[in-house]
Amino acid sequence: MTLTIDPSTVKRGLSAHAAIGLIGGALLYLVCLTGTVLVLYEEWQRFEQPHAPEMSEISPAAVQRAVEAVIAGEDQPTTHLYVHMPVEELPRTTITTDTQAVHVNADGRVMVPEENAWSEFLYGLHYTLNLPTLIGISIVGLLGAMMIALAVTGIIAHPRIFRDAFRLRSRNKGGVALADWHNRLSVWTLPFTLAIALTGAIIGLASLAAYGIATASYGGDVEAVYAPLFGDEPDADPARAGMPDVATALSYMSASHPDVEVTYAILHDPGTAGQHMQMVGAHGQRLIFGEYYGFTADGTFTGTAGLADGSLGQQAAASIYNLHFGNYGGLIVKIAYILFGIALTAVCATGTFIWLGKRRRRGIQEPRLRAAWHAVVWGAPAALGLTLVVRLVAGNEAPFAAIFWFAFSLAIGIAIWRAREPISSEPAQDSNAPLPGQSQV
Repeated sequence: MTLTIDPSTVKRGLSAHAAIGLIGGALLYLVCLTGTVLVLYEEWQRFEQPHAPEMSEISPAAVQRAVEAVIAGEDQPTTHLYVHMPVEELPRTTITTDTQAVHVNADGRVMVPEENAWSEFLYGLHYTLNLPTLIGISIVGLLGAMMIALAVTGIIAHPRIFRDAFRLRSRNKGGVALADWHNRLSVWTLPFTLAIALTGAIIGLASLAAYGIATASYGGDVEAVYAPLFGDEPDADPARAGMPDVATALSYMSASHPDVEVTYAILHDPGTAGQHMQMVGAHGQRLIFGEYYGFTADGTFTGTAGLADGSLGQQAAASIYNLHFGNYGGLIVKIAYILFGIALTAVCATGTFIWLGKRRRRGIQEPRLRAAWHAVVWGAPAALGLTLVVRLVAGNEAPFAAIFWFAFSLAIGIAIWRAREPISSEPAQDSNAPLPGQSQV
């Protein structure tokens, strides 16, 4: 029995299949674009709130006063309190609880609320596509795996890609120039691409794996899964107790570890009998984001988690975040990440254009898909720019995620609506003709 399908139905099915592939490419492009912009995460925070108090350092006593003032102002006990210590990239002291975030001055006085909603929106867009955390981060992790596969298969498909690494053909017949730029940028950014894709895949898929392991073996306790890497927490005791002695812990760090820069002070269940503290210390000339230094509520040192000198697995896990976001090496590294990020974003954009051109030369006319991809490439940065304008005009409370996704979707929808399908497809060209990206002798 032969199944007969109307040719128009087949054509629509092929278009739907291509559209699904286009969605994956669009998300990959969006992640690369936002990742490039996010390299300046600290600078965006300072841009958003230029008048927040800044300082090069803050005394332990001032931090203690600030912590006590914030805890006293909480309507209900907070489970965690984070003190962001002033560092070179972001010379501000900011205290964050379960319900608020405030900037304090060098004397430890609470000054103004933290207002960096646009920077947090950008972070969420890159990290989770503004979706619920587990869903979004898993999708982004899969996109990282997709990027690795694309890089590896691209090399396999073009055996001359390294030999022709600096060869550019100016003629644009059949998209040859575009393919050359795509291939050359792919080669020039290959180490960066693999590093970014691998670390992104690990960050994203590790969260999914940890959730699965916790559900299967730890009664849903995700923290128990991460405990061998980052240390575990003592059992909570909700009985009321006095204020934790942050000043003593910070003074200990200055005296015993003068070469370690404290970036965060973390208070667990402050004001309870089960409270304890951790100081996150950055180690110079190391890729790790920091080491956890543990303290009791009275400031007694209890040990480290081992991120700086523990097992190789621990040290590798602690290095993934900085390697992915470029949070090491200062301004020079950030500039390099931005340049490589722009190139990687261009590779994503041109790859789909080459794919669409290849289909067109085979007689497959898809003007709506082509228009949609143009809207993706130009609409995403335009929508991102629109959210920044809204931040400057409307303030910190604007719904940036809703604005971005509405503007982005609208741009794609308008592009598809304005495109027109041809009445009939052009005859297919010679199938033996070279395609963009293929080696030509």
